[in-house]
Amino acid sequence: MSVKIRIKFAKYGAMKFIGHLDMMRFFQKAIRRADIDIRYSEGFSPHQIMSFAAPLGVGIESYGEYMDIEVLSMASTEDMKQALNRVMVEGVEVLSVNILPDNVKNAMASVAAASYKLQMKEGEFPVDNLNEKLQSFYGQAQIPYIKETKKSVAELDLKQGLYEIDADADGAINMLVNASSSGNIKPTMVFEKFCEFAGIVISPPAYQVTRLETYTDIAKDGEQHHFIPLASVG
Repeated sequence: MSVKIRIKFAKYGAMKFIGHLDMMRFFQKAIRRADIDIRYSEGFSPHQIMSFAAPLGVGIESYGEYMDIEVLSMASTEDMKQALNRVMVEGVEVLSVNILPDNVKNAMASVAAASYKLQMKEGEFPVDNLNEKLQSFYGQAQIPYIKETKKSVAELDLKQGLYEIDADADGAINMLVNASSSGNIKPTMVFEKFCEFAGIVISPPAYQVTRLETYTDIAKDGEQHHFIPLASVG
């Protein structure tokens, strides 16, 4: 009988340039090196039972990444955390390991929102009264955005998926956005529209995006959103 485990980890420094598929391969190898008794799928090509939450874009740092695995045996969650951190590289750190109830949806299916911090790599955002400008931006009835892909062009209303936005005491921009598979809003989309609203031009290399946390929504039907970190589930 297997046990469901949720692992929270951070990804920063040079590792922010490693893509999602390579991170999956990294953790598959790390789990073997840490001697974790992970469950494998059945069939002709067995693979580790593993599910990541919302994939992180290349160049974005994070202190709120999640993956779920199933194990056949374990000593304790603290032992597993230490065993994994012994085989991590610089720029990846396991922050917590928690046992999940059997009826909990996997990490990918559980994601509803994510919080981000955007800050200039040098200096401050060139906007007077930054927080007031952000609130004026957020106060718009709609925030239209044209999303272009190789196959289609679609117009989105970012306001529907932008739950909070403000500036902190250090002059960084914080936002909480929809991160679900059905309504995912990238923080760079919001920032692009804010720059347009504020009449400024800031290229992506000039600022750093950091995911602070990933959330699930436990609000019942008809209620407002009630977001909690994925680590708090169960």
